[in-house]
Amino acid sequence: MVKVLAKDSNNLRSVARHLNYIGRYGRLALETDDGEHIQGQHAGHRLVEDWDLDLDQDRRDSSLAAGTGRAPKLVHKIMLSMPPGTPAKGVFEAAGNFAREEFGLKHRYALVLHTDEPHPHVHLVVKAVSEQGARLNIRKATLREWRREFARHLRDKGIAANATDRAVRGESRMPKKDGIYRAAQRGNSTHSRSRVELVASELLTGSLPNDPGKSTLAATRKEVERGWIAVADTLANQGYAGLATEIKRFVEQMPPSQTEKEQIAAAVLKRSRERALSDRPHAR
Repeated sequence: MVKVLAKDSNNLRSVARHLNYIGRYGRLALETDDGEHIQGQHAGHRLVEDWDLDLDQDRRDSSLAAGTGRAPKLVHKIMLSMPPGTPAKGVFEAAGNFAREEFGLKHRYALVLHTDEPHPHVHLVVKAVSEQGARLNIRKATLREWRREFARHLRDKGIAANATDRAVRGESRMPKKDGIYRAAQRGNSTHSRSRVELVASELLTGSLPNDPGKSTLAATRKEVERGWIAVADTLANQGYAGLATEIKRFVEQMPPSQTEKEQIAAAVLKRSRERALSDRPHAR
C-alpha cells in the first residue's frame, strides 16, 4: 500500500511535529536523502531548517497575499506498508530504493521504518518543492504509478508484491482520513464511535436507509467480475484450464460488496449475537 496522509502538511509547526512523531520523539533515526541519520527529540525542527521550509512558507505566503488561492503543502506525508509477516528489513530497503529513484537529487526527503504494529510500514516525508523549484503534485495516476514501483522494488528484494486496486481484489473498504484512521487503530476514534451508534440506532428502529454509494459500489463490482471472467475465458481458450478455474473460484469467493454503513451494521449484528449467546445460561 502507498498512501498519502493529507492532514497538517502546510505549516512549519505541523511538519516538525509529524517528523518528531514518526521518529518516535527521538527513539528512532530518520534516514535522509543524503544518507544522514537524524535522531533526537528535535529532529523534526532540524530537518525543517535543513530543508529551508521557512523560505518556502514565506514565498507561499507572499503569493497568497497576492491572491493566488489556498495554501499549498510544504511537504507530502507518504506511508508505504505491507501485510503482517512481511520481512520488515526488506520493506524498508524497498522503500528506500523507491524514494531514491523517485525523489533523489530532486526533492529532499526522510524516511523511517515502524514495526510497532503487525504490518511493517515506512513513513516517508518529501519536501513539496524540489531543489530546482518545481512543485510535486500528487494525483491518482501518480499514486497508481508509485504503487507499481514500490511493488517492483519489493519483488527485487524477494518479497512477493503486486499493485492491484482494492476493487479488483474484491475489497470494498472505505478510505479514512489520516487522523480518523490512526484514532480507530488506537480504539478511541470519536468519528468511528458516532458512526457505530448511528447505525445501531437505525437497526433498532428496523430501518437502515439506502446508502447513496451502494449503486456505484455494485456497478464497480459487476465490472470487476466481468473483467475477471473475461480473463478466465481467455486463459481457458489458450489451454490454461486450471488457472481459469482458479480465477472463477476466486470470483465466486469474493466477499459481498458492502458500503461502510453495511459493514458497520454487519459487525454490530455479529457482536449482538455473540453477546446474546454468551448471556445464555449454560445447560445443566
